[in-house]
Order: sequence, then C-alpha cells, then structure tokens
Amino acid sequence: MVSEALIARCAKQESRAQYELYRALYGMMMGICSRYERDRQEATARMNQGFLKILTNLDQRRPEVPFEAWARRVMINTVIDAFRQEKERKAREVMDAPPEQHDGSELNAFLAQMEAEAFAVLLSRVPPMSRNVFNLFAIDGYPHQEIAGMLGISEGTSKWHVANARSIMQKALTALSKNDKRTVTS
Repeated sequence: MVSEALIARCAKQESRAQYELYRALYGMMMGICSRYERDRQEATARMNQGFLKILTNLDQRRPEVPFEAWARRVMINTVIDAFRQEKERKAREVMDAPPEQHDGSELNAFLAQMEAEAFAVLLSRVPPMSRNVFNLFAIDGYPHQEIAGMLGISEGTSKWHVANARSIMQKALTALSKNDKRTVTS
C-alpha cells in the first residue's frame, strides 16, 4: 500500500519519491497493460504513459478514493485511450489504402512473460476489440453500460464481445484438449 507521505512527496515532484512510487505500482500497472497489449514493448509504453498521467494528475485525486484504485483507473483509461487512437489511426489507413492492400487478416502474437501465461495465450487469440471488452468486463469488473460509454459502443455490443471472447477461448481450449489426448495416445 502506498503511503500518503510518499504521494505528498511525489506531488512536490521529488524524483526519488516518484521512483519509489513507480517501483511500488510497477507490478499492478504492468499487469493491466499486459492484458490489453499483446506486445511487451507496447505494454511498457502504455504503462509509462499511464504513470506519467498519474504523476501529473496527483492534485486531481480525491482523498477519499484509495490511491491504488485511483491509479488503476488512470492506467486502464490510458490503455483504452491508446486503443481508441490506434483504432482511429487504422481506420484512416484503411480509408487511404488501395483496396488490394488490406485483406482484413491480422497477425496474432502471443503475450510474453505474464503471470498467467496459459490464459494470456488463449486471450491472444481473441480479436482486439473483443479482448479489450472482455478484459474490462471479466477482469477489471466494469459493467457493460460503462464499457459501452468508454468505447463508444452499445451495451448489447459490449455483451456480444464478451460472449465472442469466451467462445473463441472455449474453442481454443477444446482444440488444445484434443491435441493433448492425441499426444498421450500416440
């Protein structure tokens, strides 16, 4: 738990205190970013962006809100904002690209070095929008109404993305299970 004294020192822009805070929050922040970003470098970049927002907005935190909960919310919002910006950038690229250059396929990379590596592998098979909605709902505990507002989609679409993510992960588990049985009997 981060002390109020450390937070006060960070608000005074003491670099040592900021480093202490970074170390104290690193695991939580990286865990959040790694769930949303497939690439470790992208996750680290999002984490650093979020930490900068935490430091620059310390004065906006309400004292009755626990610091870790507030920092978690800032980090999640940072990741979602980056996702929206990337989605808009890709949409502009698609609009500008000649038709033969975009075939709609995506390359899926596995998430690297996560605590729950098996879950990360399954989650990496889920398309980005469904993965983000699933993370917000199932892992971070946001209600569909709030997710819909954050991502600019309807509640029904939010629910569909969660169901879609679950379906994809269940199919992947079934396929892995069949492969394991074949390996044992061979």
